[in-house]
Amino acid sequence: MSTPSSTIKTSEIENEDFRNSVGTMDESGKRKWIFPRKPKGKYTNYRDYTSYILLALFFGLPFVKINNNPFLLINVIDRRFFIFGQPFYLQDFFILALGAVTSVIFVMLFTVVFGRIFCGWLCPQTVFMEMVFRKIEYWIEGDRNKQMKLDRQDWDAEKIRKRVLKWSVFILISLVITHFMFMYIVGYEKVFQIMQEGPEAHSLKFIVMLCFTAVFYFIFAWLREQVCTLICPYGRLQGVLIDKQTINVYYDFKRGENRSKWRNNEDRKSTGKGDCIDCHQCVVVCPTGIDIRNGQQLECINCTACIDACDEVMEKVGMPKGLIRYATEAEIENQQKFAFTSRMAVTTVFLALLIGFLGFLMYDRGSMEAKFIKPAGSTFFINNGKITNTFTYTFLNKTNQKKILSIRVMSPKNAEINFFGSDKIVLKGDEILKGNINITFPEEDIKLSKQNIVIAVFDETGEMVDSYETTFEGPFKLLL
Repeated sequence: MSTPSSTIKTSEIENEDFRNSVGTMDESGKRKWIFPRKPKGKYTNYRDYTSYILLALFFGLPFVKINNNPFLLINVIDRRFFIFGQPFYLQDFFILALGAVTSVIFVMLFTVVFGRIFCGWLCPQTVFMEMVFRKIEYWIEGDRNKQMKLDRQDWDAEKIRKRVLKWSVFILISLVITHFMFMYIVGYEKVFQIMQEGPEAHSLKFIVMLCFTAVFYFIFAWLREQVCTLICPYGRLQGVLIDKQTINVYYDFKRGENRSKWRNNEDRKSTGKGDCIDCHQCVVVCPTGIDIRNGQQLECINCTACIDACDEVMEKVGMPKGLIRYATEAEIENQQKFAFTSRMAVTTVFLALLIGFLGFLMYDRGSMEAKFIKPAGSTFFINNGKITNTFTYTFLNKTNQKKILSIRVMSPKNAEINFFGSDKIVLKGDEILKGNINITFPEEDIKLSKQNIVIAVFDETGEMVDSYETTFEGPFKLLL
């Protein structure tokens, strides 16, 4: 009789063929349709609760406003951006760029430690597919066996009725998702306005909405797990980012092998059999159609359906749960209890610092921005021993509150400012305002032909809201 360890090694070599093909395609390359069994268990309940929260946020955030600003608005066409109620302009693009870089670093570090938890718990594709469209499919067509039977049977009245009902509901939900997605682009007021005015007034927008609806329907009605398997680049990254210290959904092969069918009153340990009873329940519940017992695979999205299925079987046969569980590969190989290592702790702290840094970038932008630029082709002029330069100012109010502004030259001293109008500038919320001013210095105060000066802007309370350093031109002077 071969030892368990030798059998494990042979089994691993035999099973390596699965890596040469995608689990949802047969040898000819034809798509194998996945009919996952409806999962149930502790982790499924947790994922349900998480999905309810995420769906509530998705459908609720378009109506949330902070300081009368949208909570989140990404209007690329009109160049209007609001994140957490904070307006962002083209002048803030560097913040968004740094935020994007920070997000990429966060995702990479998060994956190194916590694996693909995002894919199984937070990804919009997974949430909508498994928690919305799949549940509707279970409701209309039944669980795995009923769906497979319906797929095999001829197009009789039952099949036509169920398929038409399912497809109709899928189209309706895709249409709803499209409308809410557009609320994140143009705002819910504009979407309601388009709906009220009808296709004739907004034919192009309606065509775009129908196209996106068709895309969503195609993804969730037909493409499904192929998005995760063939399209999403994140799954490909796991081969680079994941190592033996990464937390993932793993099958405990040392405890489970040699796998064998269950027999009542059998001493499995004395016969060299492992705890896996080869029931295939972990396979039939998998939404991407893989066998988790083959090891880590790019198709696995860490949805935990296999954990719940295996725990249910283990409980029925009276063996300990956790044959499939969240673990690290090193933990499985060494048969150690999971421990939060110093590496995980340091990385988690660094991730928290990244989030804090991103938040700092977003909020530490000031309430307004001011620039003072000399108009192209302009020069200085001298009158009665005084030198005057003309500046064009640009004020950007980053709040939705009206501001009454005043301008002062902080250095050098003794400056005079001549306004083309009132010396009190009224700036409305979210407004960009341009104007001109003349700044005059006594000739003896200008020591250089191009001298740096600092101009500050104050609000009605006397608080300085921004400052800008520019150059003041004067006659050329020879320095001795």
